[in-house]
Amino acid sequence: MAGVLDSVNQRTQLVGQNRLELLLFRLRGRQLYGINVFKVKEVLQCPKLSSIPNSRQVVRGVSHIRGETIPIIDLSMAIGMAGIPQEELATSFVIITEYNRKTQGFLVTGVDRIMNMNWEDILPPPKGAGKDVYLTAVTKIDDKLVEIIDVEKILAEVSPLREDVTEELKTRSAERVPGHLPVLVVDDSSVARRQIERCLTAIGMEVVTKNDGKQALNYLKEITGDGSTARDHLSLIISDVEMPEMDGYTLVTRIKENPALSGMYVMLHTSLSGVFNRAMVKKVGADDFMAKFSPDELAERVMEIIDQN
Repeated sequence: MAGVLDSVNQRTQLVGQNRLELLLFRLRGRQLYGINVFKVKEVLQCPKLSSIPNSRQVVRGVSHIRGETIPIIDLSMAIGMAGIPQEELATSFVIITEYNRKTQGFLVTGVDRIMNMNWEDILPPPKGAGKDVYLTAVTKIDDKLVEIIDVEKILAEVSPLREDVTEELKTRSAERVPGHLPVLVVDDSSVARRQIERCLTAIGMEVVTKNDGKQALNYLKEITGDGSTARDHLSLIISDVEMPEMDGYTLVTRIKENPALSGMYVMLHTSLSGVFNRAMVKKVGADDFMAKFSPDELAERVMEIIDQN
């Protein structure tokens, strides 16, 4: 898998084209799963694991990789399946990823290949799948279903983030002038939407949520259909990057090329690596970028943006 991480310049060519590179892998069985290559730092044969006292069962251990001690999460177990047997670890793989400013490894039984795809071919999970499934999207490759796992949901359960804004920020927000327009939050992960909404309502903001870029763009066109501009209805837009049907970069591009929408302040808020995002944010014309997820940092930045605009 030496080709997993190519140059930053090569990857940024996908930005604004509504495309992604999907690393395909297997857990127990023949089912294919996918993860955005942008989140992958490295793929390697499962290294020797050291156990952690009192850790959750889903964390199979830690490994010292490139000078960093990294927790290794059994992805099969994390989504409710049986874990990978101890005797199969030596032939298994670890996908080292960066999410929400942290590095972790996901234990999988096999790595298949990398596919360059269009986000339009990545679809939301079937409506009958229920709220407790660990999927953010599905797609088909060679007539086979590929399931894209909601890693943010898994990490929220394995290693919960602090979601509450501090009392000091709540006090500061209460002193501000009331009556601000709502914030539009766009994210395909139900966990991420809940985290952001909880953060913003704590500082007195009304929140409108949409599940992907296509939904958000349709909503923006709907509210401006009477000849008004998006700024007449919203304070700002906070959008994830990875989303089925239309990604966040493409959403920003569409917003900035539409006269009724172009005046909106758009912040990309994503678990993707900040090293790549700075180049991409500049390319698509977003106004700001913030890595997930620090409730105080997000709340403070939102108050600052609203007070300046």
